[in-house]
Amino acid sequence: MVLCPECDTDLDIEAGEVGEGEIVSCPECGTDFEVVTTDPLELSKIEGEEEKEEEQEKDNEDGDYS
Repeated sequence: MVLCPECDTDLDIEAGEVGEGEIVSCPECGTDFEVVTTDPLELSKIEGEEEKEEEQEKDNEDGDYS
C-alpha cells in the first residue's frame, strides 16, 4: 500500500505492478508521480511548468539566481 504524498489517499499500487520511471496519478487529487524505486515503492512528485516557474520566482526573490 502506498499513500499519495499530497493527499494521503491510498493509491492501491503494488510494487510488482509498476517499474522505475513509470508515471502514476492519484485518482483523488490528480497529482502525477514518477516511480523512483520499486523496493521499497517510492514516488516523486512531477512538477509542471507552472510549479517550476513559481519555484524559480521564489528562488529569485530569495537571492538565488541559479
